[in-house]
Amino acid sequence: MGTEKKEQVIKRIVRLFNKNVKGKKPNTSSSNLGHDGKAGHWLENQMRITHNANNAPDLWGFEMKNHTTSKTTFGDWSADYYIFKDQKYFLKNKGTKNRDKFMEIFGAPNSKRNNRYAWSGKPTPKIGSYNEFGQKLIIDKQNNIIAVYSFKSDKRKNKKKIIPLTMRKDDLILAKWRAQIIALKVENKFNKSGWFKCIENTKTGVYSHIVFGGPINFKSWINGVKKGFIFFDSGMHVGNNRPYSNWRANNKYWDSLVIGKY
Repeated sequence: MGTEKKEQVIKRIVRLFNKNVKGKKPNTSSSNLGHDGKAGHWLENQMRITHNANNAPDLWGFEMKNHTTSKTTFGDWSADYYIFKDQKYFLKNKGTKNRDKFMEIFGAPNSKRNNRYAWSGKPTPKIGSYNEFGQKLIIDKQNNIIAVYSFKSDKRKNKKKIIPLTMRKDDLILAKWRAQIIALKVENKFNKSGWFKCIENTKTGVYSHIVFGGPINFKSWINGVKKGFIFFDSGMHVGNNRPYSNWRANNKYWDSLVIGKY
């Protein structure tokens, strides 16, 4: 998209925001979605975006993000490999049971959810050092992102009761995101024209302004992952088949990418 045309599109988005969103609070009274999705669904309707699961920008080449309090999502991007689908370690044709067993082994019970097991929170692997569950993320030379487990680095006192003999390794792959696949997701969503975010007044909850950021290619995105600015924020839990493999960054990082405010 040429510079002049891009500026015209930005003005078009700003006009739409000013007309339908600015000065308003999200009206979620008619929505039957779960709590987390109501405000986003309202914003999509106001911005004339049809809700879909397409891996493409939301509006005229721009990806839209809603106001958040602390961190903002790039996408819910599942891994290409999960160990609980690997017959070398888990039983054949036991899909959901294998997934639940995986969370009992590598996740933790949530006391706030009737001790429901989940691969989220503390067990979630991050770039850097191993966490207390013996997990971390690494990025190989091909830029594949890999969640690995180390039995030696697992600090749980009862790990011998939890970890099967076949998994007592120091280089066990729990999940893997292939570079070429996640690169397509990043580039298709964010590397067309860029992105914009609708911002609320934190005191009143009323939408006040809109900010724009430039295109994000895979090279800059994966560098953000390597530096820990962009992180894996897993929400996988027993009782729901969705992987909830969100990739997010704190809002300070998003703010650093802003190139225009309206």
